[in-house]
Amino acid sequence: MSAATDSPIGPSDPKKHSPGWSIAHHFDTADQQFDSARMGIWLFLVTEILFFGGLFCAFFIFRSWYYEAFVEANHHLDKVMGAVNTMVLIFSSLTMALAVRSAQTNDKKKTVLFLLVTLLCAGAFLVVKYFEYTHKIHDGLLPGKWFHAQGFKHANAGMFFAVYFMMTGIHGLHVVIGMGLILWIMIRANNGEFSQRYYAPVEGVGLYWHLVDLVWIYLFPLLYLVG
Repeated sequence: MSAATDSPIGPSDPKKHSPGWSIAHHFDTADQQFDSARMGIWLFLVTEILFFGGLFCAFFIFRSWYYEAFVEANHHLDKVMGAVNTMVLIFSSLTMALAVRSAQTNDKKKTVLFLLVTLLCAGAFLVVKYFEYTHKIHDGLLPGKWFHAQGFKHANAGMFFAVYFMMTGIHGLHVVIGMGLILWIMIRANNGEFSQRYYAPVEGVGLYWHLVDLVWIYLFPLLYLVG
């Protein structure tokens, strides 16, 4: 079997069609289309890294300006909930990788199963985040001028929670978007659209989900443990 036949989008015969995929008119071969799609995904991920990199820079700048307030405010985060969510996302990365592998080996049932488990993990992450946010709101641990918690020794503690809600909120939005993408490819997988010849969408969503998990792996120690 040739390398072209093993392509994750399909055989290289010009404009040949099969269930679940087709070659767009502006591509000459399936290999060319797949390589372009993969390049597009990686370019998108680079922009996401630059975006979150700016947020991390903002965190370090504000922490240097309000160091004592940040250290004090840090102790009011629930490290247990943060650790649980970290474990949940790490496990979801494993199940996503297994889903991609299952799609590559024509195992429809396992592909759907692993995508479902990944989706449930994402939902569990958001549920934990909901309870964590609810606790913060109840205690007045809010951003900036809305901060009204009692017992703080240092001023500007609200700046820490402004950064906290900004970074975790944007990350949570990415989790919600990821859930939508996972549901989309799970429905397609259940319809039998993916195989060893065509699994590019599963791989693309998998790369996005790994980035979402990686960002949290950096957020957790910075926000919850550094103090």
